[in-house]
Amino acid sequence: MLRALRPKQWIKNVLVLAAPVAAGVIDDPDVRLETLAAFAAFCLAASGTYVLNDARDIEADRLHPTKRHRPIAAGAVPIPLAYVLGLTLVAASLLVGFEAAPNLGWTILAYLVLTTAYTLSLKHIPVLDVIAVASGFVLRAVAGAAATGVPISEWFFIVTSFGALFMVSGKRSGEASDLGIDAADVRATLGHYSSSYLAYLRTVSSGVVLVAYCLWAFSSAEASPGAELWYQLSTLPFAVGILRYAMLIDQGHGAEPEHLVLSDRMLLATGAAWAIIYGYAVYAG
Repeated sequence: MLRALRPKQWIKNVLVLAAPVAAGVIDDPDVRLETLAAFAAFCLAASGTYVLNDARDIEADRLHPTKRHRPIAAGAVPIPLAYVLGLTLVAASLLVGFEAAPNLGWTILAYLVLTTAYTLSLKHIPVLDVIAVASGFVLRAVAGAAATGVPISEWFFIVTSFGALFMVSGKRSGEASDLGIDAADVRATLGHYSSSYLAYLRTVSSGVVLVAYCLWAFSSAEASPGAELWYQLSTLPFAVGILRYAMLIDQGHGAEPEHLVLSDRMLLATGAAWAIIYGYAVYAG
């Protein structure tokens, strides 16, 4: 049952830290507590939807080379128990969300509506399936702001949105590479995506992310006397990280983004460098 919750996927929910960290308020004890509540609520919501989705897609998952080993597809967790577990987790996520902050609760509800629509129909509609998955990541970032009351800038929203689209298009490319000729049988929309179209999505989204982040960094530098250089320097590791990730996707490694980010040393190094430089600009500059 624990494996069915996919705890490794909880790394995605670290996105709730984005808004309070970028706003420079994460050092406030109350903000940290509110952010922790958002993280917990999203872990519950995400795991609940994973379990419900696995229970509903059990037959398709059994055709997948790796998904067939998941507890529900493998028969280790009975389908009725999976539905009870999933619904319980979903209810708990809403309880935690609304108890922590009404806006967080509504954000969690929006995420649940989105994932339900994805499971029932959007996952079968080309383009909308990619946008739906990317929107789930954007809602994670919004949740951190909703829980803490931090305003979201237009640059934050653009970088987050197109960054999510870049990652999801890379995920589809990786899945198509792993599944080969069986891709359309396992995920119907993959039959509609040519390699050139997925490359186009990656090119557009990564280009917007790079330009938007540079504009964001330089506008932040102008508004922060004493930290100008650090904001400007943060564009270097950010760009290197995006370019490295794009190369790994092009090599067919994007099917599991969370594993890729945590296993590639260069991505970890550039991520750490960016966090140190940007963090210094926000908190010490």
